[in-house]
Amino acid sequence: MEQTEHTATFGADLEPGALIAFVGYLAVVIGIGIWAARFSSAGVSEFFLGGRRMHRLVVALSAVVSGRSAWLLLGVTGLAYSRGASALWAVAGYTTVELFLFLYYAQRLRRFTAAYDCLTVPDFFAARFGERPEARRLGAGAALLRLVLAAVILVFMIAYVAAQFVAGGKAFASGFGLDPTAGVFLTAGIVLAYTVLGGFLAVSLTDVAQAVLMLFALVVLPVVAIAAAGGWGAVVAELAALDPALIDPLALSAGALIGFAGIGLGSPGSPHILARYMSIEDPEQLRWSAAVGTGWNALMAAGAVVTGLAGRALLLDPAALPGGDVESLYPLLAGELLHPVLFGLVVAAVFAAIMSTADSQLLVAASSVVRDVWEKVARRGRPLPQRRLVLLSRAVVVALVAAALALGLAASELVFWLVLFAWAGLGAALGPTSILALYWRRTTRAGVLAGFLTGAAVTFVWKIVPALSGRLYELVPAFAASLAVTVVVSLATRPPEDAAAMMRAMRR
Repeated sequence: MEQTEHTATFGADLEPGALIAFVGYLAVVIGIGIWAARFSSAGVSEFFLGGRRMHRLVVALSAVVSGRSAWLLLGVTGLAYSRGASALWAVAGYTTVELFLFLYYAQRLRRFTAAYDCLTVPDFFAARFGERPEARRLGAGAALLRLVLAAVILVFMIAYVAAQFVAGGKAFASGFGLDPTAGVFLTAGIVLAYTVLGGFLAVSLTDVAQAVLMLFALVVLPVVAIAAAGGWGAVVAELAALDPALIDPLALSAGALIGFAGIGLGSPGSPHILARYMSIEDPEQLRWSAAVGTGWNALMAAGAVVTGLAGRALLLDPAALPGGDVESLYPLLAGELLHPVLFGLVVAAVFAAIMSTADSQLLVAASSVVRDVWEKVARRGRPLPQRRLVLLSRAVVVALVAAALALGLAASELVFWLVLFAWAGLGAALGPTSILALYWRRTTRAGVLAGFLTGAAVTFVWKIVPALSGRLYELVPAFAASLAVTVVVSLATRPPEDAAAMMRAMRR
């Protein structure tokens, strides 16, 4: 494959086999949503958390793919193409952190949230810091804790979902020649259909199908690309001749190394990942989920990096990529190297990555509105029928999709700028505070509120100051600052009186 031949666009000369494979994938995910609708209509616990009855395999794969999005297939392959083997550090961080979350953090979170009937992350913090179920009204501190957390989650998640819709529109445009705006609407409609019908169960089951599809695509394409380049030895030789740094995993600055490895610090602050841990039927099975999830994470990450390296050996000049965009490498290679049916499945894998993130974030945002604002603050002491709450939840999902669509269509550049630091903002605000809440008895409500605000503020300031953002990924200093402030303020304030009993509930 000569460099000059790499001018085809993603989806050029689309054949019926590719379209049939893609439509077949869509039929599966919509079918899952319809099948899950009856179960998810029983109550908000079923709609938002699957009734805490999720199988260990579903939790393993759903927790992994809900955190990856199209960034893995498009972003990591592009990073490996441009930076070489050092891109491994961008995937090593989150893979390692999520292994420890599965093994230790997740079990504590699942036990506590079950003992105190917590359905959301704000539920967890509220229960941990003194909110009592029997109280008909919330104190000012408890209400503030819920409202601040719900607001942070809602704002960032709408931006995240909007970005996924825009990415879907671009993929439809390049894959099937559809108008990008029409593609945005179509992506939103597909995600809305199975999310509003089937809730958490549908989202988690489709994540399993999407995980299988993503792994398939990230194994098949790099194997074919390596063969097209003449074998792995030829790939390494070509890269070494082009630039020896491309085959050196340590060919990056200390700041870049810390920043790449620090990506994993966002995982304990991502509510859509934490919800998976909370949903498992038996917390003792989380160790099994850890093995499967970590293996899946590692295989997908390796596939993305190897695709980028093989792609660079095949296409030496980045200017030959469509628009000079390195993130177009994955679909470009698929379009040129794969059979039409396999190409259709690869297109489906890109959408799987998009949808596995968008649907999870929609549910998290909806639960913040229905559970944390409406049920626990506005209507506290006035119980509502479970089926009515589910109906309200579905209506909120529709409203959130509309908001995300409006944001995505009106300000796509702003949306993607927000997404660049949304992972960091949530990770810095919720990561250190949740870890301390689970492991340190002395943590207080005032401490976590200060940690939330510090993590979000440092993320924002670090991002907008070029002298800082150019040196280190904002998540790392923001996480450290949030951790330090939470500890200092907690030591200066009084913890909940029953903190010891709460810690025992996590260790059972």
